[in-house]
Amino acid sequence: MDSAGQPHRRTLLAGGLVVAAGALTACSSASASLGPTAAPTTAAPTTTEVPPTTPGAALRRLVDGNKRWVSGDLRHPDRDPNRRQLVAQKQEPFGVVLSCIDSRVPPELLFDTGLGDLYVMRTGGQVVGPVVVGSVEYGPMTSGTPLIVVLGHQRCGAVKAAYESIRDGEPLPGNLEAIAKALRPAYEQAVREGGADPVETMARAQVKLTAADLRSNQDLAPLVKKGALAVVGAYYSLDTGQVEVLTGRPPAPVG
Repeated sequence: MDSAGQPHRRTLLAGGLVVAAGALTACSSASASLGPTAAPTTAAPTTTEVPPTTPGAALRRLVDGNKRWVSGDLRHPDRDPNRRQLVAQKQEPFGVVLSCIDSRVPPELLFDTGLGDLYVMRTGGQVVGPVVVGSVEYGPMTSGTPLIVVLGHQRCGAVKAAYESIRDGEPLPGNLEAIAKALRPAYEQAVREGGADPVETMARAQVKLTAADLRSNQDLAPLVKKGALAVVGAYYSLDTGQVEVLTGRPPAPVG
């Protein structure tokens, strides 16, 4: 009985080894076929949309992106390796955004844009100086970028700190005082306008004043005058995610 059973067990073991080897071979083949290029990806495809070349069309692109941000129906365009390679040698941003440093206000996200779509500058309270203004001017003056957006936002910490500092006559520490000094015109306008929430009034005033200064800038004004550039003042709601245009809206594109 033992001698009869031993060949049978050897046969089973041999057969099992053959099956196991086959399974390992199949697994190895499957693993080999799932290299980096075959792995599934969640990256969005590169957009085929042509960059807008007029102020109205550029603003429309941003407004549409913000609507997607508000609704959560995001496209995440221009964020894949193909796009990275496409813009590696040349960029054609269709907009410039000057916004606050606040971590809750990233322009590329709230406008649902991607790599190579926007020039972005961020300073506390959208405060400007020669270097910042020069950075804003770069796109419009070197490559015809048709839109500048000065983007303020709800509950701005920099504006609140400056408001309280100026109101109470207590300077802010370090170089933060430079921000407060730069925001004084907005503070004075907010005091004149009054309102239930003076900090929000001041934040909106800062947007309008900064946009007006850029619009009348000696280098940008000629581009604005001939319609090649628009300087828009806008305001972002932390509560809703919506961007509201305050000043400088260009004519809507036809079609």
